[in-house]
Amino acid sequence: MPVRIDEVIAYEVKRDIADRYFGFRKLIEQDKLSLENEIKHHAFILEKRISFDLIRIYILLKDEELIGAFLAMTGLDSKQFYDPYFKESATIRNRVFEGIRVHGLTRSGRFNNLGLDCYERLELHTEQYRLKFEELKKSDEDIAEEIKIFYQQNDLGSIMGFLRSLGASHAMGDMQGGMEIGMAQSLEKKMAIAPMLPIENYLPVIMPLPTPAHISGEFKKLLDRGYRLHDEETLEFLTSKKRAASR
Repeated sequence: MPVRIDEVIAYEVKRDIADRYFGFRKLIEQDKLSLENEIKHHAFILEKRISFDLIRIYILLKDEELIGAFLAMTGLDSKQFYDPYFKESATIRNRVFEGIRVHGLTRSGRFNNLGLDCYERLELHTEQYRLKFEELKKSDEDIAEEIKIFYQQNDLGSIMGFLRSLGASHAMGDMQGGMEIGMAQSLEKKMAIAPMLPIENYLPVIMPLPTPAHISGEFKKLLDRGYRLHDEETLEFLTSKKRAASR
């Protein structure tokens, strides 16, 4: 049975629409997947770096009042990686201070220097986090713009209507291959590209921290008070040059 020219034309039109639509869609989906992977990686860095920096400071300050004063002084969220268990767990203490070197002539001086060093790392890692957060936010906005342009150039309603018309057009005779209205609506829903949620839905917003020079005086006072709260064993662990050098 010879192939009708109208069937060939309809097939080519449909294939062209599908190639163009799904080709663009695939590129957008790849961009989304790449961004999602970057977000997961950045969330891991956040937890590994910033959380450890904060936990070290929580352990040094020990007292919840001192910790609250530190959070207020820096503008950090009062619930940012904080759990009372952190202050008491020797396992966590040993882990977060592993490889952290100390310096200073006296034990109290080494304790204070340790706290200031922890804050410097926290401020550095926070700034790195914020810069990457802005990059991810820009990528998210770019993808949203890609989706917007995609829909401007590929109106699903018009495409579905056109495909339905191929099956119902009197101009093309009784050509088969059109689309039932219910099926077209279902396909249109499946073909839609879901936009990503704002980056704030995946990662916390962290405000810039005061510079170490700006808070050093007040922070040292908190560290002095925290120093007096620790027992001998803990102070030896935190301030021993031998312990830090052996790890």
